[in-house]
Amino acid sequence: MENQEALVYTLISIFISLQFLFWRFLRRYNAVMHSGRETRHLNPRSHTLTAESYESDFMSYMIRKSKSVNKALDEAVPLCEPVLKIREAMRYTLLSGGKRVRPMLCLAACELVGGQESTAMPSACAVEMIHASSLIQDDLPCMDDDSLRRGKPTNHKVFGENIAILAVDALIALAIKHTGESTSLNVPPERVLRAILEMARAVGTEGLVAGQAADLDGEGKSFDNDTGLKHLEFIHIHKTAALLEAAAVMGAIMGGGSDKEIERIRSYARCIGLMFQVVDDVLDVTKSSEELGKTAGKDLISEKLTYPKVMGVEKSREYAEKLNREAREHLNMFDPDKAAPLLLLADYIVNRQN
Repeated sequence: MENQEALVYTLISIFISLQFLFWRFLRRYNAVMHSGRETRHLNPRSHTLTAESYESDFMSYMIRKSKSVNKALDEAVPLCEPVLKIREAMRYTLLSGGKRVRPMLCLAACELVGGQESTAMPSACAVEMIHASSLIQDDLPCMDDDSLRRGKPTNHKVFGENIAILAVDALIALAIKHTGESTSLNVPPERVLRAILEMARAVGTEGLVAGQAADLDGEGKSFDNDTGLKHLEFIHIHKTAALLEAAAVMGAIMGGGSDKEIERIRSYARCIGLMFQVVDDVLDVTKSSEELGKTAGKDLISEKLTYPKVMGVEKSREYAEKLNREAREHLNMFDPDKAAPLLLLADYIVNRQN
């Protein structure tokens, strides 16, 4: 009898010990399995995603970040007296909604390397100003000639081409001024200068301008698959990926990241930037104008070079998934809890429907 009781007590002790070990190592196991979508959680106080949580919390994270960015953008371009038409035009596109992917990327990169949201907020706003200016420019009759953006008439349809062009100039100038003037004085000046130079590269002939010029040059031309793919990648590495890359790098710079950390984040952002455009091209031929909030099939009508045109819809989707995997690999050196927002952002981009 005593032996039986001793055996029972021993088994109970073993069970309790195993249960203790299970719960102790569960957190560590979840951190290792950070790539699984079902294992992420949001800490509402710190606005940081941890590796134990659920993907649904990411949308709450994005909404909170978007609200912070929208408030900062509204304050950056106030409608002061006298109310100038040019300011109305700037605000029209800048505050017309959007996913705020670029500002969120900037803020998340800053936090990943140990910085605070407030440190990178001026840079995040600046990147969104550049993005807004590029949308106005893309929609002009001399460029992509579009009349619908985010479910609303495009800027030049509301304010006229002359004011729209001036709004582009004003937003680019304001982006540089805002980064220089509104960044905290606690941030070393060399970081601010480095971030501004990063943004300038993304706009000029090393970035957006080069991509747009190549895009216009490729309209209506015939390419074989290899040449077409090389031309297409040049367009979108410059036209789309460059600004997403700049957003992430500026955040990492402002947060005080090391050169190694910054380059890893740069590589990650280049992958998701290219992935963003691959998905955009697929959506253009698979969704309606109502679903997209812009004119569907526009690239096909304009005879633009697109990923579905070069490799087909299914191969394009496979390529987007490949870029997603590569993007995630570039963040392997970081703590999975801190990297969770960027990992989930990559998933969000590859799975987006508009």
